[in-house]
Amino acid sequence: MRFSSTQRRHLPVLGSSATAATTPAVDGALGPAVSPPSDGTASAVVEAGAAAPNRPRHPAWIKARLPSGQTFFEVRELVHRQKLHTVCESASCPNIGECWSRRALTIMILGEICTRSCKFCDVPIGRPLPPDPDEPRRVGETLAALGLRHTVITCVDRDDLPDFGAAHWAETIRQVRAHCPDMTLEVLVGDFKGRTQDVDTVLAAAPDVFAHNLETVPRLSRQVRVQASYPRSYTVLAHAKSRGAVVKTGLMLGLGEEIAEVREVLRELAGLGCDIVTLGQYLPPSRSHLPIARYVHPDEFAALRDEALALGISHVESGPLVRSSYHADGQAEIIAELRARAAGPQSSEVRLSAGPQA
Repeated sequence: MRFSSTQRRHLPVLGSSATAATTPAVDGALGPAVSPPSDGTASAVVEAGAAAPNRPRHPAWIKARLPSGQTFFEVRELVHRQKLHTVCESASCPNIGECWSRRALTIMILGEICTRSCKFCDVPIGRPLPPDPDEPRRVGETLAALGLRHTVITCVDRDDLPDFGAAHWAETIRQVRAHCPDMTLEVLVGDFKGRTQDVDTVLAAAPDVFAHNLETVPRLSRQVRVQASYPRSYTVLAHAKSRGAVVKTGLMLGLGEEIAEVREVLRELAGLGCDIVTLGQYLPPSRSHLPIARYVHPDEFAALRDEALALGISHVESGPLVRSSYHADGQAEIIAELRARAAGPQSSEVRLSAGPQA
C-alpha cells in the first residue's frame, strides 16, 4: 500500500520504546507511527499489534483509524491557512482521523513552545515567543467556518507571562463567542501556578466547561508533572467549581499507579463536584519519556467508568484511546444540562467530602 506524503505526515502514532516522534504532545503522550495496513484502503484500522519487526507490540485494543476523506483534508487546510496550532497534530493524536472527519478538533493557543518539562509530554521546551494578539480573532473565524456545535481549546503552559496567559485566554473566549454564539466551548487550561485571580480572568469570559487535567495520582504527580503539583491542580478545580463552573479533568493510566489510588482520586473528584472525567491509556512518545508500566485492559476502563458514575460524576469517557477532548464534540446537550444545573441555587456551594492528598 502506498501513501501520499500528506497522508504519511498524518498517520496516527502509537507509543512505543522506538525512536521518538518529533511532534509535540500536550494531553496524553503518543509516540512513533505503526506500520500502515496492507488492505489497500487509507481508512483502514491500524492495530498496534501489527507493528513492524523489532518494535514492541501493543495489545490488540490499541488501534486507530487512518486519516482519510475530503473533510479531513478540508479541516487541515483551514487550520494551516489560519496559521493555528492544534493538539490533534501537535500531539500526533491517534484519534485525528476519526475526529477531523467529523470536523471536530482541539485548537492549541499561546504558541507551540512550553515552559514546563512534564515527563509524559513531547512539546518542545524553551523560551516562547510573545503571544500573537491576532490569534484569538483567527481562532474565532476558524471555528465559525467549521460550523461546530461544541469545541475544545487548549494551550501550552506560559510561566513566562505575568498572568500565565489568562488575558489571552479571556480574549480568545470572547472572540469565539462573537463568531460562534451558538457553540458550546470547553477550555483546557494550565494551573496558573495556583493563582485563583487568573482562573477568575478566564471564568469571567464565560466558557461552558472549565477543564484542567490532574494527569495522574498524587504519589506520581511530581514525577510525571515536574513543575506542577496535585494539591495546586485540585485547588484550581475547586476554585472553578466554587464559581459555578462546569468542571472537567482527566487522568492517564499505565504510569505505575495502583487501582486503589485511582479510585481515591475519583472519590475526591466526586466530593469536589467534578462534572466530567476522562480516563485514558498513557503511551510514551520516546525512550526519553516515562516508560509505560502496564497496559490497562478495556474491561478495567469500563469498570472505572461505572464506579465514577456511581460516585455521582455526571459524565465519564474511559478507554485506551481516550484523550481529554475525545468525543467532546458530542457532549453539547450534556454540557447544556450541566450548565443549567450549575446556574441553580446550589451552584455556589463546593462539596468537599474528600480533600486533596499531599
